[in-house]
Amino acid sequence: MDNEVHEFLLKHLQGIMTNNVASYHETTAEDLTLYEWWVTPHRLDGLPFHEFMMNSNAERGAVFGAEQTGKTRFDLSNLLIQRYGDTAIASYTLLISTALGAGVQVAAHNESRVMVKMDGAWKVVHVHKSPAYAAPHVG
Repeated sequence: MDNEVHEFLLKHLQGIMTNNVASYHETTAEDLTLYEWWVTPHRLDGLPFHEFMMNSNAERGAVFGAEQTGKTRFDLSNLLIQRYGDTAIASYTLLISTALGAGVQVAAHNESRVMVKMDGAWKVVHVHKSPAYAAPHVG
């Protein structure tokens, strides 16, 4: 595994999970494009959409991507990093575990993040998320 890219990816995701907008800007390209199946079926462009979500979540004490508030953690299941020079692709299933009064709730979805090293610093340039449930044709 590419440790440099792995450490960057963890920093990027930790910034998102803690609603740290400054970290998000540091680790994300301004011309970011993404598909988030649980938000809209259309491509989202740029940073303002997530800035609003992160600031709103911070105000209510929620973690980005979690439906409820509570102690949380994230794990990257089946992480694969493919690096091609100054470009890297990470694909994994993101697991967000939230401790609630009734027990731990786990949300999961599949993600791919494309990262490019620009001026010596890694930046996420594209994200694609898809649901982590059985395909309709699987019985």
